[in-house]
Amino acid sequence: MQKIQVIEKKKKKMKQKRKTHAALKSIDSLMVDMPFANTDIGDDSVITSASEKNIKKKRKRNTGREKEDSKTMKKNKKQSQPNYFISLPITNPKIIGGIQALQDIIVQKDHRLSKAMVRYGSLHITLLVMHLSTEEEVGIAVGAFLESKDSIEELLQGKQLDLSFQGIDDFKNEVGFVKLAEGDCTAMLMEISETMKKIFQEKGILAGENRAFKPHLTFMKLSKSPDLRKQVKKIDPNLYKNFKSHYFGNETLHRLDLCSMLKKKQPNGYYHCESSITVRKNHEADLIKEALHRESLSLLSKLNQIKELLSSPETRMKIYRELFEDSHNSNRNQESHIDFGSPNMQW
Repeated sequence: MQKIQVIEKKKKKMKQKRKTHAALKSIDSLMVDMPFANTDIGDDSVITSASEKNIKKKRKRNTGREKEDSKTMKKNKKQSQPNYFISLPITNPKIIGGIQALQDIIVQKDHRLSKAMVRYGSLHITLLVMHLSTEEEVGIAVGAFLESKDSIEELLQGKQLDLSFQGIDDFKNEVGFVKLAEGDCTAMLMEISETMKKIFQEKGILAGENRAFKPHLTFMKLSKSPDLRKQVKKIDPNLYKNFKSHYFGNETLHRLDLCSMLKKKQPNGYYHCESSITVRKNHEADLIKEALHRESLSLLSKLNQIKELLSSPETRMKIYRELFEDSHNSNRNQESHIDFGSPNMQW
């Protein structure tokens, strides 16, 4: 009997286990259809932190990529930044002296700006900028530059290009420059710049900038000294207000240079020149020939007057008489000086 009771108890337990297992299965089957079925509440914080870690990793990766892209962009920008330019040097002592006086007055008012001043040997007008990566490109640029001479001479048509400098202006209170008086000469300079730009581009040299060309003569700029930029953010226009309408003088276009921005400057402070062209040299030779021709015409005119005088019978007779009388008088004087008391004289 005891054995039978034990067996029945075991059977009951088995039935209860089966019911419990079936109930659990039914619950599991329901849980599977729920959207958060695989999410354990206890692991919620773990999953969140893991997702945050993933997000942080992604951010780091993205930040790293952004930094690399930024570095690449900066590198490309640096590589494409202009390092050569076409310069019109300023050589008129009057202009140079006026700018030196202006610089001295500004420095007296604010000595910090002495670092911002452009040396008088470097004074120039930039006609065109370009980036040349290799010596081969420099050689191509030199060829294009020399080729542009004929086009410039053709534009000038033998005329002298005088550029008038008057007044002061600035770019964003960071660069101070002397203005070119607007007129035909400034328009011609801009046309020369555009012509040279086309010639360089035809040779495969990307010259020029996107912004409009505005010829100017820089005499100070804050970018010359990074330390100065920390001290002086803007240039006070009152420092040069007395020169706002000052006339500095005229500069005649006689030479253009292809210069390097980075190579060592010359002892006089001017930029390293790869090549130079003299403008209107043939015209100057023509002026000399013309002056000689005028002198020759004057001499020929005088010679013709002399010929006309000599061709006149009266003039010829007068000359003949003067010559004959002078000769006759000379002979008579010689006879009067004969020494009659000479022992060698025979009668």
